[in-house]
Amino acid sequence: MKACFMGLGYIGLPTAIIAANNGIQIVGVDVNPKVVEMTNRGHLHIIEPGMETLLKKVVSDGMLKATITPEISDAYFIVVPTPFKGNHEPDISYVESATRAIVPCLKEGDLYVIESTSPVGTTDKMANLIFSIRPELKGKIFIAYCPERVLPGNVIYELVHNDRVIGGMDEASTDKAIGFYSQFVEGTLHRTNCKTAEMCKLTENSSRDVQIAFANELSLICDKAGINVWELINLANKHPRVNILQPGCGVGGHCIAVDPYFITADFPIESQIISKAREINNYKAFWCAEKVENAMLKFELEHHCKPVIAMMGLAFKPDIDDLREAPAKYITTKVMQSCNNADILIVEPNVEEHKVFKLTNYKEAYEKADIVVFLVAHSVFKTLSYDNTKVILDFCGIYKK
Repeated sequence: MKACFMGLGYIGLPTAIIAANNGIQIVGVDVNPKVVEMTNRGHLHIIEPGMETLLKKVVSDGMLKATITPEISDAYFIVVPTPFKGNHEPDISYVESATRAIVPCLKEGDLYVIESTSPVGTTDKMANLIFSIRPELKGKIFIAYCPERVLPGNVIYELVHNDRVIGGMDEASTDKAIGFYSQFVEGTLHRTNCKTAEMCKLTENSSRDVQIAFANELSLICDKAGINVWELINLANKHPRVNILQPGCGVGGHCIAVDPYFITADFPIESQIISKAREINNYKAFWCAEKVENAMLKFELEHHCKPVIAMMGLAFKPDIDDLREAPAKYITTKVMQSCNNADILIVEPNVEEHKVFKLTNYKEAYEKADIVVFLVAHSVFKTLSYDNTKVILDFCGIYKK
């Protein structure tokens, strides 16, 4: 069997590698020539433990190759970004573009699957697009929506062992998609229809966003009340039916910070809690930036000089290199814009260089800084001893003081 993956990003590439490692011939397509070139050399363009070893194996075995154009295959997977347009309205133009690219390759009996996060109804729209161009394929190909649910840093395990939702346009399509994924997924494959599968992906991440918003709202209240939010949550979680998440400096990434908008855009009246959670989590990043700015002003007044500030972390979560929608990146940018020539040291230990930020080694930044701002709970930061001589703003629970 041969499968074509349209998009070699944080989901598409790992899935393609796992599939190739399980005997499926893979052609991976990406619009970025650098990604294609690196992949064909067996070099991973993302950080994911153990994945590069697998990539080298499947490339050397001839089971995976990357290209910029799709090839005739038996199954096609759309794994491209779905960004925003306007006021947080989902933009499915990349999904449409990838679909148009594979339409000439389609033949009777093929499987077409969207894995990209999509608004409800996207699979139906792409089916209509395919049949408007190739009407002879109607009723002769299989179409499904099958979202990923993986945790960066643990993708190899989760791609294989997590349960998956398989939503076909009809029972035959669901069967066909289950037949593909069962070649490498050991978790349970749950049958449904494509609309329910689309909404399921959005619901999972919107639920997480609401839970995080509760924790972030608590952190604002505790700051005003003079209560240690970390201690409070730890104590509250001793209740057998309470499980409050940990607060942070907002919510980032291309799932939890994005998926709720796919619901609120289509159901603005009904999605009151989901909308409010997005507001709270976005506000938390603004609040953190204000805290840093106030600490800078206080330092100047007390010491009659500008502080050295270490902004610790840019990624959207610990121990990864993914900066998409990262609140830490927003906070750092906002602080830089208002720093009034203060010396700001920017740290992201999982990224070698950045086109906007000049990066500093985390130990050097911590040693030099007067004000240390912990934005992301990277493991290496937890090796730094607490220094009472510095102003420490811990927004992610490094020390939980």
